Amino acid sequence: MKKILTAALLSAVLATPALAADVKLGDLTISGAFARATAGKAKAGGSFMTIKNAGAADRLVSASSDVAARTELHTHIMDGDVMRMREVKDGIPVPEKGEVALKPGGYHVMLMKLKQPLKQGETFPIELTFEKAGKVTVDIKIGKVGAMKPMKGMKMDGDMKKDGMKKAN
Repeated sequence: MKKILTAALLSAVLATPALAADVKLGDLTISGAFARATAGKAKAGGSFMTIKNAGAADRLVSASSDVAARTELHTHIMDGDVMRMREVKDGIPVPEKGEVALKPGGYHVMLMKLKQPLKQGETFPIELTFEKAGKVTVDIKIGKVGAMKPMKGMKMDGDMKKDGMKKAN
């Protein structure tokens, strides 16, 4: 019986994907970084994360990744009764002593002309460039197709308000 339980526990641990670690850059902490696996021959994907700021206001101004020919910062807007994605050309604000959530339906990193499918359980790097803090590379863990939050055990902090931002207390 003990061997069966040990084997079952080992199987469960090996089947559980590794969790993305928090990344620090000055006063910024990036956590809960994930992307959705792509279905079929999809050529676009999104990446999401929470950026907490313990200091002065900053701005995420760009992102890049080798998994896609183009990487842009995007948001969703309502165009009449239709929700559409739009590039955020002036960057994503990271409020002073606050946070911004890049999440499905809000701000996100858009990966266009993917070079290969994003497969659940794999990881890939994204380089984020902030106006003041500089550059940092974040490992993105790929979750299920249609995932709305980080995989089990990956916490995405913050209040998921309409604009994705929350001022810390």
